[in-house]
Amino acid sequence: MLELEEVHTYYGLSHVLQGITLSVGAGEIVVLCGRNGVGKTTTIKTIAGWVKAASGSIRLDGVELVGMPSDRICRKGIGLVPEDRRIFPGLTVEENLKLGLLQCPRRSSAESRLMIEQAYARFPRLKERRLQMGTALSGGEQQMLAIARVLIGAPKLLLIDEPTEGLAPIIVDEIFAIIAGLRDEGIPVLLVEQNVHRALDVATRFYALERGQIVMQGDASSVSDRQSLGEVIAV
Repeated sequence: MLELEEVHTYYGLSHVLQGITLSVGAGEIVVLCGRNGVGKTTTIKTIAGWVKAASGSIRLDGVELVGMPSDRICRKGIGLVPEDRRIFPGLTVEENLKLGLLQCPRRSSAESRLMIEQAYARFPRLKERRLQMGTALSGGEQQMLAIARVLIGAPKLLLIDEPTEGLAPIIVDEIFAIIAGLRDEGIPVLLVEQNVHRALDVATRFYALERGQIVMQGDASSVSDRQSLGEVIAV
């Protein structure tokens, strides 16, 4: 579904992504691994159009995304759950969810209501707190809200950046259960996650980044590939 080919991205004079080539197939959970500062988040933001690629190709279902504005990339089917979650202050949980409907502006009111109810069915805790301010939720609940808000737009593919950062272990378990559920529903995900061992347990494949380049790829279920990954990034 998603193909990156020789993608280069700069921040000013800093050459951050140096020829990234990777793919995510239908129904796959693919993990992007690497130390801090190697280009994982930049890869995610470049795909979503938040950062402009200087060269290379990014295709979703064969459609070229490079050069498109981020809002159009979103409507083409790329859903981004950013590291900072971006829960809007002053809005309730339900109002935050309704912002996700902007990804598909031609829905009828009945279809929109159905999507909200489906989000609540997937995340019952959000329904319990639907009238609370989004920023009053716990960190784990805010992460659920961020994921649910993107899923309301029915994206073809999800980009999730560091979903468990700063969360308590029991909440980490919940977040990985949600990601496993996405896999079981056939929703493809490109995941950036520092908890590499847990991420690989729900993933199909992985790529390792070092200094803006892919230095390894492998099968998440392969013991030898996981051992090799540990040697590459010292997890």
